[in-house]
Amino acid sequence: MADSSLVTLLVKLGVMASLASILVRWSAVKRMLMRENRTMAQRMKLSLWFSVVFGASVATRVVSAAYQSGSYQAVDLGLEGSLLAGLLGGYVTGLASGILISIPAMINREYLTMPLLAGLGVLGGLLRDCAVDPEDIWRFSPFFDLNLWRFIKQRRFDRRNAFNLLFFVVILFAEFLRQALGQAFGPNGRIFYLHPEQPNLLMYAAIYATTLFSVTLPIKIWNNTRNEGKLEEQKRLLIQARLEALTSQINPHFLFNTLNSVSSLIRTDPNQARVMVLKLSNILRRLLRKHDNFSALREEISFIDDYLAIEVVRFGDKLRFEKDVAADTLDMLVPSMLLQPLIENCVKHGLSSKVEGGTIRLRSRRAESRLLLWVEDDGVGIPESKLATLREQGIGVSNVSERLNVLFGNDHKMIIDSQPGQGTRIEIEMPELQTSLVAAS
Repeated sequence: MADSSLVTLLVKLGVMASLASILVRWSAVKRMLMRENRTMAQRMKLSLWFSVVFGASVATRVVSAAYQSGSYQAVDLGLEGSLLAGLLGGYVTGLASGILISIPAMINREYLTMPLLAGLGVLGGLLRDCAVDPEDIWRFSPFFDLNLWRFIKQRRFDRRNAFNLLFFVVILFAEFLRQALGQAFGPNGRIFYLHPEQPNLLMYAAIYATTLFSVTLPIKIWNNTRNEGKLEEQKRLLIQARLEALTSQINPHFLFNTLNSVSSLIRTDPNQARVMVLKLSNILRRLLRKHDNFSALREEISFIDDYLAIEVVRFGDKLRFEKDVAADTLDMLVPSMLLQPLIENCVKHGLSSKVEGGTIRLRSRRAESRLLLWVEDDGVGIPESKLATLREQGIGVSNVSERLNVLFGNDHKMIIDSQPGQGTRIEIEMPELQTSLVAAS
C-alpha cells in the first residue's frame, strides 16, 4: 500500500510540473509574471489565471470521485495554487484565488476548503511582504540543509537567509494545517487531504516533501521563463544602445565636414555660404526629428540630395550624382543614415583629390524579398593594401558595416570592390523589412 501512496505523490509532482508549464505558455500570464508591481485589475487577472488552472485540478478530482469508486487524488493542487497566488500576486490575488479554486470542493460539500485555501492565499501574501526583495521568492531553495547552513554561516542576522527559512516553514505549516483539519473532520468529508493508508513517519515525510516541491517546482519553471525574457530584453536594449552610439558617431562626423565646407566659403562666397547654411539647417531639422533605427529608402535618398546639394556648392560641376532607383524599392525600409556615410566617403576619398572630379552613382533593385543597393564612384580607388582593412578603419564604412551586423547578423552582405584609378563600388544586400516588425522592435 505504501507503494501506491508513493506513486500518487510522484504523479502529483508530475501534474504540478505540467500545469506550471501550461500556465506559462499563455503570453498574458508570462507578462504578468515579469511584473512585480501590478494594478488591482492586473492582480485580479492573475488571480483568474491561477483559479482556472488550479480550480480545474480540484474539479477533476471531485468529478472523478463522483463517477467511479476511486478518484484522481494526485491532480488536486488547490492548496499549492492558493499559496503560489499569494506569494506571486499578494493578498488580493491569494484571497481571490483561494476562494475561486475552492468552489468545486464546496459544491462537493467540502466546506472547510474555502476558508483553508483563502487563508493560505492571504498567508502567501504575508510571506511575500516579508521578502527583502521580491526576487528572493524566485531564489528560494527547497533544500532545508542549504537554507539552514546559510543561516548558521552568517555571523550576523541576515534577512534573506531568514526569509528562506520562513518560506520553508510556511509551506510545511500549510500542509500541517491541512493534515490536522483532515484528521479532525476527515470522516465527515469536509476537507480533502492526502494521507497514507498505513501511516508511518516515512510516508508523512514524503507527503510534506511533495507539498514542498509542488510549490517550488512552478517557481523554478516560471523563473526560468522570466530569466529568458530578461535576457531577451537586455539583448534588445544592448542592440539599441549600440545603434544609438553608432548613429551619434555618424552625425558629428558629418557635421564636422559640412561646417568645414561652409567655413571655406564664408570669405570667398558669402551668398553660397548662406545657401549651404540653409540646406544644413534642413538636414539638422530632419536629424532632430528622427529617432527610429529604420526609414524608407525614399527618405534616405532625399537626405542624400540635400547633402550633395551642399557638396555641389563646394565642388561645382566637378561633382555629379546619378540615380537609378527602382520604383518598387522607394518604400522599402533601410537602416537610418545608411547611405550618407558611403556617399560622403565617395566625395572625400574618391573624388576630392581627382582634378577633373567625377560621378557618384546610386542604384537599387528588389529581388526575391531582398533589397540590393549599389554605391559607386569613378574616383581614385582604394589601394589593395588598405582594402582588406577598410571595415576596421575610418568612420563611414566601418560604422555602416557594424550597424548591419547588429541589425541583421549573418543575413546580409556588404561587398567592397575597388580598383586604383578606376573607382570604388560598394554593394549591400539585406532582407526586405516589414513595417509591422520594425515598429514592434
